[in-house]
Amino acid sequence: MSPTRKSFGSDNHAGAHPAVLRALSQANAGDAVAYGDDPLSQRVAARIASLLGAAGGVHFVFNGTAANVLGLSLMLRPHQAVVCPDGAHINVDECGAAERVLGSKLLPVVTANGKLTPELIAPRLDDRGDSHRAQPRVVAISQVTEFGTCYTLAELAALREFCDANDLLLFIDGARLANAAAALDCELAALAATADVLTFGGTKNGAVGAEAVAVMRPGLSADLPYLRKQQMQLASKMRYLAAQFGALLDGGLWLSNARHANQMARRLADGVTGAPGLGLYQPVESNAVFAVLPPDLITALQRDWTFQKWPAGRNVVRWMTAFDTTAGQVDEFAASVRERAGAMAG
Repeated sequence: MSPTRKSFGSDNHAGAHPAVLRALSQANAGDAVAYGDDPLSQRVAARIASLLGAAGGVHFVFNGTAANVLGLSLMLRPHQAVVCPDGAHINVDECGAAERVLGSKLLPVVTANGKLTPELIAPRLDDRGDSHRAQPRVVAISQVTEFGTCYTLAELAALREFCDANDLLLFIDGARLANAAAALDCELAALAATADVLTFGGTKNGAVGAEAVAVMRPGLSADLPYLRKQQMQLASKMRYLAAQFGALLDGGLWLSNARHANQMARRLADGVTGAPGLGLYQPVESNAVFAVLPPDLITALQRDWTFQKWPAGRNVVRWMTAFDTTAGQVDEFAASVRERAGAMAG
């Protein structure tokens, strides 16, 4: 990774927002009761619960994998399974954590754009009642998806209706939920209302390292304190996790950060449009640009720029923007793409 050029590899590569760092410094003053019983942790959790409409409360953890595993653990018995897209983070990017820690089978479904639909889920229910098969209980989606696409409110409502009709619970991996709210120009509560449990990500949106698990259905929260502790996610100095979210909530920073990141992705997509041999793999709906490039162009660009080839085996790349990506950085990268693509095209 070049120390002087902006990384487009992941929004995880970005540093922390200055407001978050100030909040951490402020939270560092004096002593505070441990394990989330301090006033700051309780106050911030209540603010997020109000924002999401989470009747079962909001609970902080250290990272996204832990948030997903904890959230799913509230919804499953050992013989039950999770229907998810084949490209879902829980399926391909968490080293089998859900299956290893929970012992619950994942039932992946091939999708074209990272989205599940009732029609795609239905065949996974055919083995219900067969004692030889893990029984589908949870539908897990990501909002934003792993391909940068967003479920519309209508699509979420259709999933909710299908889940209700088929005795399924709905889990949303919301590592980039803020980006979805910015893209759809809707309230967080509108996105959260369709879920039984969801996560609300802070790390990819300016935090140092903080995620939240929100329980929308109160009846699912009774075991959460014990499961969080058992899964090694009960922070003794919880105030430092809460402080990060507190900073993101103040003045709607979570939304302005996400909106800016999305805008930079759109600017990048516009900036490379028309470059020889380049096409968009998915529509740009959040802070991700998926593009198809000639292999030689990918190799040439990666000598100077940091980004991922995605997925392996295809000539698809993922360019991610973040809350701190500037227009100048985007324009510099887009110019490099156009210049090198033009040179290779002759």
